[in-house]
Amino acid sequence: MFQRFFCAIFDVVNSEIMKNVISLFILILLAACGSSKKTKDHLNNVKTQNTLIVHYPPTKKVDSIDTYFGTVVKDPYRWLEDDRSEETEAWVKEQNIVTSEYLNQIPFRDDLKNRLEKLWNYEKLGAPFKEGEYIYFYKNDGLQNQYVIYRKKENEEPTVFLDPNTFSKEGTTSLASLSFTKDGSLAAYLISEGGSDWRKGIVIDTETMQIVEDTLVDIKFSGLSWLGNKGFYYSSYDKPKGSELSAKTDQHKVYFHKLGTPQKDDALIFGGKPAENHRYIGANVTEDQKYLTISAATSTSGNKLFIQDLNNPSAHLTTIVDDTESDNYLIENVGSKLFIVTNRNAPNKKIVMVDAADPAPDNWVDFIPETENVLSPNTGGGYFFAEYLVDAISKVLQYDYDGELIRQVKLPGVGSAAGFGGKKEDTEFYFSFTNYIMPGSSYKFNVETGEYETYWKPEIDFNPEDYESYQIFYTSKDGTKVPMIITHKKGLALNGKNPTLLYGYGGFNISLTPAFNIVNAVWFEQGGVYAVPNLRGGGEYGKVWHDAGTKLKKQNVFDDFIAAAEYLIDKKYTSSDYLAIRGGSNGGLLVGATMTQRPDLMKVALPAVGVLDMLRYHTFTAGAGWAYDYGTAEESQAMFNYLKGYSPVHNVKKGTSYPATLVTTGDHDDRVVPAHSFKFAAELQENQSGTNPTLIRIETNAGHGAGTPISKTIEQYADIFAFTFYNMGFRELPNKVLLRETKK
Repeated sequence: MFQRFFCAIFDVVNSEIMKNVISLFILILLAACGSSKKTKDHLNNVKTQNTLIVHYPPTKKVDSIDTYFGTVVKDPYRWLEDDRSEETEAWVKEQNIVTSEYLNQIPFRDDLKNRLEKLWNYEKLGAPFKEGEYIYFYKNDGLQNQYVIYRKKENEEPTVFLDPNTFSKEGTTSLASLSFTKDGSLAAYLISEGGSDWRKGIVIDTETMQIVEDTLVDIKFSGLSWLGNKGFYYSSYDKPKGSELSAKTDQHKVYFHKLGTPQKDDALIFGGKPAENHRYIGANVTEDQKYLTISAATSTSGNKLFIQDLNNPSAHLTTIVDDTESDNYLIENVGSKLFIVTNRNAPNKKIVMVDAADPAPDNWVDFIPETENVLSPNTGGGYFFAEYLVDAISKVLQYDYDGELIRQVKLPGVGSAAGFGGKKEDTEFYFSFTNYIMPGSSYKFNVETGEYETYWKPEIDFNPEDYESYQIFYTSKDGTKVPMIITHKKGLALNGKNPTLLYGYGGFNISLTPAFNIVNAVWFEQGGVYAVPNLRGGGEYGKVWHDAGTKLKKQNVFDDFIAAAEYLIDKKYTSSDYLAIRGGSNGGLLVGATMTQRPDLMKVALPAVGVLDMLRYHTFTAGAGWAYDYGTAEESQAMFNYLKGYSPVHNVKKGTSYPATLVTTGDHDDRVVPAHSFKFAAELQENQSGTNPTLIRIETNAGHGAGTPISKTIEQYADIFAFTFYNMGFRELPNKVLLRETKK
């Protein structure tokens, strides 16, 4: 649905697939690579304080400049933006060699890898869902690189339906989405190769499992929405000139693919007019097949909304919302009565009703009014499920179609619930629940009684009773109260010496809610503290909270993160010598800005797939669509000055001692292009005055994170944790006994 569409454009994992995967791993960092070859012509020969030698390869400088409002800005590493050049390829190889040599010398790196493999090796089962005559579910036996989709009929044994592990030898081709016709006889799925956002579409007959026509290509930022068995709607861009991994993609289009016809004959339904500047467009057919809705946006916040009666051959698109000042999507319809979720004049969102004959906002009537908490609703079994965030914690209310409250669903605990929804005829469906110390489990829910039972609970070598997770509120620089959840072993000594990982995001209206991640279990076992603040720029408190961390207010996000670190230090959870900061994508920007503004505050910085060149981010791929959060350097002198003032690439200062830094990216990341990370690492290696290492780790044949093979993910986290512990001064791990037991 469109409530997920815009977040999915910018960040993390495809929601179409993962809505059925209960044990969800947020894979935002990328895996390791490299070789043991020696580099030549080293720029530096730096002896670090931890005795490991770092030989940085040379990074040439060029005379590249840009002028903004009369100010000349040098860009000496512009050449690294060319992802197709032999020079860039050679630089990547040399940097990977240096990083690999460093990490391989850490004595406990392999112990961490072994422990991660052991913990990760448990069966993971997704919630079942019915399509046609079959019940489908996702399953991973333990260490499979990709989840396998199984199916079965009632009272029959399950068989494999799709196994993405067979898509490529290396496991780097993943299943990005899967969509069935209403009768379940046909399915269309998208695959991603090497982590790219460009997808290929394949249609199969679900009974014979035969591919029924040619593969579709060049699909991007799109779901697949079937119209009967005739065909489906999808979205894409024209292929850009130059590199498809970095060239700008700007005009989104919606097409209808009619089965049995070549893709070149697909009908253009909406988009493609440059003057309208629609960078993100999505199409969806309602469950009753009565309406087509189209959402069109210029940025990742705010969208126009249109509707078309598919039962009337002469009907055209009707405008519901004709501006991008609010987020709007159709959640349900009963005949011509439309139910729309919106934050128009309701920053925490509400559901309104309107007749399709005249759906303009002036005719909207509140169905579920706005409350003080952020609403994220769904439907299923003939009910509405209003999922609220209360200080980033889930609360679920069930309503009937008259808007009457039926019940508040009593959840299994304090944490995050997901999956309250299904088809209108369902009498039961499955939801998941998790928090930072409770592995995600799934529950079968009866829509009439509100009762549920455990459907699946993972068997993991992790005892939640040994740990505690709780929420505190701290005060940011301007007096704003910000929530943060802190997780660690029970009995933690507040002595300022605990290795602490501070994770943040703070952007794009995305909320960080409590979720178990098996890799964090390894951190906890070693006495680590894990802290997650809900920074401004996120969606935890609605549009007002989001807007407070955008454009000329972006510094609020960094101030919130800095204040979180200062709280942890002040309360003796940790100290600057034992603090690491981490974040990916927009969170990579957060880490980059924080470490350049307060390099004294942390010992280790871990920016992953980050947006780090704030003057040029909008010139790559779909970056122009992020302007709602960031603004652009060309829009005004004030905006240029502001962006230049915090852009990590432009704020690395010579003679400064920066924390030990491991930058991570993927060479096929066409969401946040790797040039951001390349240029930032080059600046750090050139200007670092201290003895802390500044390394970059570039995974080849990998993208922004979604679909990364499990084997690579384990390698990546082993390196991240080894680098972090080692640069905090640990020469052996705090809980080495546990690791020795793992070897047995």
